[in-house]
Amino acid sequence: MGDLEHPFQSFLNDLYLKYKPLTDGTLASYIPELAKVDPNCFSICVVTVDGRIFEVGDAHQLFTIQSISKVFVYGMALAEHGRDKVLSKVGVEPTGDPFNSLIRLDESSKRPDNPMVNAGAIATTSLIKGTGATERLNQMLDMFRRYIGRDVYIDMSVFMSERSTGHRNRAMAHLMRHFGMIDENIDEALDLYFQQCSLMVNCRDLAVMAATLANKGVNPITDDRAIPSHYIRDVLSVMYTCGMYNFAGEWAYKVGIPAKSGVSGGIIAVVPNQVGIAVFSPPLDSHGNSVRGIKVCEDLAREFELHMFDLPMGCSHFRQTLANEP
Repeated sequence: MGDLEHPFQSFLNDLYLKYKPLTDGTLASYIPELAKVDPNCFSICVVTVDGRIFEVGDAHQLFTIQSISKVFVYGMALAEHGRDKVLSKVGVEPTGDPFNSLIRLDESSKRPDNPMVNAGAIATTSLIKGTGATERLNQMLDMFRRYIGRDVYIDMSVFMSERSTGHRNRAMAHLMRHFGMIDENIDEALDLYFQQCSLMVNCRDLAVMAATLANKGVNPITDDRAIPSHYIRDVLSVMYTCGMYNFAGEWAYKVGIPAKSGVSGGIIAVVPNQVGIAVFSPPLDSHGNSVRGIKVCEDLAREFELHMFDLPMGCSHFRQTLANEP
């Protein structure tokens, strides 16, 4: 629990109580291990770029990061290869399709549309440097450690569950190999992709990661740099246009800040130069987004005018509002 005396903490507490009774949505079931989680888990966490933490609910309940990992691996690929190389392998166009839609390659370039859908994420993961699977995994885990501020690990049961049932992703990878978008190490790239999705995090971790993006790539708790600042624009742009899959347009209209969801029930949202927001609640809507998570973010955006096109533009008032409150 955050600062109980702070009015914003009271607002989060009320928001939590407002949506705790909401039982809409269903658990992800295409990965067997995800169907076993407790649907009643619910937490909200907000971390400012100067390191203040506000949280409510099961903020330390661990779960697998799933597709939210795509944001950070995309940033890692940019840092290792630069914009031009990454853009030659993965586009930045919204699809309007579900996250696991069968691959639709660009007619001329043969690239996946963007790094937030599964096909594009597999292509992005295949770019991680290293001399073998273990080194590449360790490089990726070290990147996540800088964002989170602690050592992280993979849930092996979820990894094996994804690996044994991921035939759709495997088919996408082979088709991309056919068009030269990934190299011949298909199984290694897929294992790394399944491992990144099986990373164990909690709601506070996600909020710190989002706040790191808001803070120009520097973790506001540890002061470690997680990504060069000049790639933050790339990451946030793709989150804004593609992060919520075929709900991206409605999200941009109603909430209006960069975000990314995952089928385990997490959502992160970034208010640049201000705060990182995270919500965890496993029941999902038809788009694969957390039902409670969407509601919480809509209320936060409306109450505090967080939409990118609200006035004053750029949400510069939000952190000031928090700083001015006792």
